Amino acid sequence: MQAGLPSFVLSASEWIDKTNAIGITVKKGRYGGTYAYKDIAFEFGTAISVPFKLYLIEEFQRLKSEEQKLIGWTAKRELSKINYHIHTDAIKNNLIPAEVTPKQASIIYADEADVLNVAMFGMTAKNWREQNPELKGNIRDYASINELICLSNMESLNAVFIDQRIPQGERLIKLNQIAIQQMKVLEDGGNRKLLK
Repeated sequence: MQAGLPSFVLSASEWIDKTNAIGITVKKGRYGGTYAYKDIAFEFGTAISVPFKLYLIEEFQRLKSEEQKLIGWTAKRELSKINYHIHTDAIKNNLIPAEVTPKQASIIYADEADVLNVAMFGMTAKNWREQNPELKGNIRDYASINELICLSNMESLNAVFIDQRIPQGERLIKLNQIAIQQMKVLEDGGNRKLLK
């Protein structure tokens, strides 16, 4: 009944005594203080300090927003990696002769990866590294989510084109046209309206 009165005050030790609370303790003496499980401490902190409550809410919202960005980008990057296995399998089965050294095979894989890079980004991995010496990783690590979606699609399509034995130059032209068309759709996706 007293809890609704403006004069009502309940200390942590009174709270523990009256409710048999767990997760919170009060130690008296020189090194004493009130100790609580972090969720309980946050609740008490928000009850006695409006700025602390606002800070906690804003920080939670910021962290959730960052988490969502990271999850979205990571999922698209993983999709791209999965399709890359399909791509490399097509290269292995159709473009790499039976008797080559691992070094020669790696050159063929890199060359085909650069077909996708040129079709999508307009430059090879080496060109990108030369233009961005201060950045770590590769061109795909800095791609947008839409670019990664498009790249993932192109990896699958290039695997089909390789199986069909389409020459590399022709594949590059087709893939570039597909990249341009898909990026227009992906970038304009938010502005499109359904026809009635």
